[in-house]
Amino acid sequence: MSLITASRDTACARLATALPQRWAHVQGVGRRAAEAARLFSLEEAELLVAAALLHDVGYAPDLAVTGFHPVDGANYLRDQDFPARLCALVAHHSCAYREAELRNLTAEIAQWTDEQTMLRDALWWADMTTTPDGGTTNVHGRIEEIQERYGPEDLVTFFIRQAKSELVAAAERTEKALRLAGIDYTAK
Repeated sequence: MSLITASRDTACARLATALPQRWAHVQGVGRRAAEAARLFSLEEAELLVAAALLHDVGYAPDLAVTGFHPVDGANYLRDQDFPARLCALVAHHSCAYREAELRNLTAEIAQWTDEQTMLRDALWWADMTTTPDGGTTNVHGRIEEIQERYGPEDLVTFFIRQAKSELVAAAERTEKALRLAGIDYTAK
């Protein structure tokens, strides 16, 4: 079984029934990652799409240990023998270290290395250009949507404000690479 198939099956089993909107988002992030996958080798392209499909698996209610989905997801995937690099990408997706700091979970996320590569940026881009229901947006629209959904006093809103410059920079780097490669990434 391919890594992408195993990832899709795992995400579906954990999210489709329990959290159908989250499952729709994950599928959309997977589609966006598949667009960006053309920037990478076959091995890295597979890793990118697999990480996109699994990035929110830690939201599954039965996987919550710390209550912080990037860490809970990465730990679960490690226990299921997924590749360590994939686990680290899940742990650090979309600037998660900043939210980990706010939740006093720095030690928990520190077990995973943020690779700070173009592949990582592409994962962040895929997540931050996908709406909660799996549609396509842009990074600024997604950040605004998150703030509106959580409200002005929520920790997630505070986190997204702190992370905004890093998220936008990762999206801009990815979109520049996509344009240079002649890949149309705009909403269809």
